Amino acid sequence: MLEQLQTFLSPSGFIPHGHCYLWKSPLVWLHLVSDSIIALSYFSIPITLLYFTTKRKDIPFNWIFCMFGAFILACGVGHVMDVWTLWHPNYWTSGLIKALTALISVITALELIPLVPKALALPKPAELAASNQELEATLRQLQQAQIQLIQTEKMSSLGQLVAGIAHEINNPINFIHGNLTHATEYIQELVGLLQLYQKTYPEPEPELQAALEESEAEFILEDLPKLVTSMQVGSLRIRQLVLSLRNFSRLDEADMKPVNLHEGIDSTLLILQNRLQPKVGHPSISLIKEYGTLPLVECYAGQINQVFMNIIANAIDVLEAEGIRTSTADETKACYLPCIKIRTSLCDSNWVMIEISDNGVGMSEAVKQQIFNPFFTTKSIGKGTGLGLSISYQIIVEKHGGSLECMSTPEQGTTFQIRIPTQQPRSHLASGRVMTQLTP
Repeated sequence: MLEQLQTFLSPSGFIPHGHCYLWKSPLVWLHLVSDSIIALSYFSIPITLLYFTTKRKDIPFNWIFCMFGAFILACGVGHVMDVWTLWHPNYWTSGLIKALTALISVITALELIPLVPKALALPKPAELAASNQELEATLRQLQQAQIQLIQTEKMSSLGQLVAGIAHEINNPINFIHGNLTHATEYIQELVGLLQLYQKTYPEPEPELQAALEESEAEFILEDLPKLVTSMQVGSLRIRQLVLSLRNFSRLDEADMKPVNLHEGIDSTLLILQNRLQPKVGHPSISLIKEYGTLPLVECYAGQINQVFMNIIANAIDVLEAEGIRTSTADETKACYLPCIKIRTSLCDSNWVMIEISDNGVGMSEAVKQQIFNPFFTTKSIGKGTGLGLSISYQIIVEKHGGSLECMSTPEQGTTFQIRIPTQQPRSHLASGRVMTQLTP
């Protein structure tokens, strides 16, 4: 027995742990496997903590994770030493590792104590959720403010431009139109004098007769009244266009007032008339108007006209693109006839409805769900900002208490339905005036 003991003794006089287990294989393997698994687990935890701290450097006091990692790593090394000392009695090394583990554990515990109040002061999940909701609400408000600023600037610039052009055109055309009346009277008098001269002197001198024949006096006398009439029609047309521009801009009307919506639609169509004409690559866009009998509607006329402009201009864009696509894809489909239909009706005594439809390609359900979102657009870069329909929705729903809906099916066209009350509630009207006063 003494000889066996001396066999396992190390030069230091210690015996390995395996001798304490009487070298019973099941017991030795139990400790070997258990310590090995614990050590491997301990080694994996610091690696995970290190990866976490490197990826999330924004977390406060993440250095405590490093302390935990060092402590767990020392514990793992201790279990490795437990496996080693089954056969090798290096107990001094094992003790030093345990002493290091104890030192790290004490430092970690001491550093953890002052962190407890800081950790308790961190916001709870419910508080974080509430803060996130507040931030989202603030973001929405900022987004609405941005849209409002863009709308204000856009409407101000457009209104000033249109009003300026209308004013500059109006002055000379009034001068021309007013003088045409006097010119007509003068021409009639001159024609009368010439006719009286011909009647009084039926046989003029040969030189005068040659001059009359050369100047085609008979034709001039016949055509001159027609020419003046044509000029009067043209001047009236320009005056109507100027009036439409002024009605569309409504720059001098900041308050709500009863207006004729049909005049606003017609003014918008007159401005967009050039885009309805045939062009290279696509035919003319036919226009169907089905106007019902509407009362005067209390609204911000300029803003309602902007809604009409945005929706009708979008419909024209769609039909132009469809015309190009159809004629390019297949010459046999060149018979495609684009059309915009505008229908107005009185829903009841308090609501009016305006429907603007096109026979374009329509839109998918996914696009339809986002059509009123700010900055969402299906147009290419530089063709649109994605604000037209969003602003229109804000004008109809928020400023007039109405509704704006989009009904569309792929390959079957799109319809925008506008519903607004004929009279605004007093509270809504008061808030609307405040919003109007904020815009230049």
